[in-house]
Parts: sequence; structure tokens; C-alpha cells
Amino acid sequence: MRPRQVLSRGPLVAALVVAALTVAGCSSTPELQGVVRADPLEVGDVTLPDVTAEGRRGGGLVEDGRLVMRAAADDRLLLVYFGFLNCPDVCPTTLADLRSALARLDAAQRERVDLAFVTVDPDRDGPEELAAYLPHFAPRHHALRAEGAELDAALDAFLASASVEVADDGSVDVAHSALLYAVDADGRVVVEWPFGTSADALADDLTVLLARGAAA
Repeated sequence: MRPRQVLSRGPLVAALVVAALTVAGCSSTPELQGVVRADPLEVGDVTLPDVTAEGRRGGGLVEDGRLVMRAAADDRLLLVYFGFLNCPDVCPTTLADLRSALARLDAAQRERVDLAFVTVDPDRDGPEELAAYLPHFAPRHHALRAEGAELDAALDAFLASASVEVADDGSVDVAHSALLYAVDADGRVVVEWPFGTSADALADDLTVLLARGAAA
């Protein structure tokens, strides 16, 4: 089984950040502040149902109602995040940092960045709820909703993990990885940002990646 970085709750957040930053220190280029793998993850064959209303979808590559995990062009980026709407802290913090990072870019740069939010709690996160939530963080977004083996396969491709447990009293406990991924037009994960990456660092990395894509 391949190693995964998993976020549960509370104390494990710090452990994830330390582990991810250790990888970054070993393999990150001077230009990027996120985690760069020597052998990038290849996720371009992954597709998931896009439940975003067609008129509100971002500029990602959608085929037969499914978003392909590749940026739509060489000068674009697809950002992928696995989370859930009832997340009390990690998801909204990460997405708020992304929103702040996007605000630091100019309008032309923002138009080249799409967010794919994959819910790991599809029983509670329906299309209407996702539609109300995501525009607060990224104007160009895709709400992805899959279940069972299809969701598991997507998680595996990103070396991510998630679990949903329902207690006897009906309360729901969700654990999930806490990384934001940037995917290029070849379906390669070019950088991974752990929870706690600042908006400034995200904006700087996005600027570098967009410049690389435009020059390709």
C-alpha cells in the first residue's frame, strides 16, 4: 500500500504540516515553496462527475459531465482539494487562504486558475449545497461528487485518504488529507501545498507556475 498523508482532527494537523514540509525541504526547487516530488503524481486519467450547474462551471476540462484531472491548457492550472462542507476549520481555512492568494493575482492570472473541490462526504454534500459554498472562495470552480470505489480511486491517485464514520448517536466524524494540489495540462501534480501554507506563499507559487505555463 502506498504511503498517504492523512489529516484527522486537531493534533494530527501539526503532524501533517511537519511531514509535508520535511518533504518540501528535501525536494522543493528554490522557486516554489510547496512540496515538489521528484516523481510527480500522474492523475490525468482520473475523471469525476461534475455536479456544478453548466452555466457556473469554471474553465476546467469537462467531458460528458465529468471533470478530467488536467488543466485545460498549458497556460492554465487546475487546483484540486479533497474536503467536505461541514469541516469546522481545516477546509474553510485552506479555501480562505486560496481566496486571498487569488486576490493577489491580476485578473488575467485569476482567469487561468480553476478549483476542483472533491467532496469526501457525498451523503451530506449535495449539488445545491456545493453550489452555495464554493463561489465564496473561487469564482472559477468545479464541484465534484463521487461515491464508493470511484471516490477511492481518485483518492488513491493523489495518495490522499478520507474516512466517514457515523456514531450510534448519529453524529458524523470525517477525516481527510489536507493538501491542495496544482495539476498541469499533462495531468501531473506539479506542487502540493500542506495545510497552513500562507496566502502569500500560495500566490507566489501560482505566479511562478502560471509564468512557466505561459512560456511553454
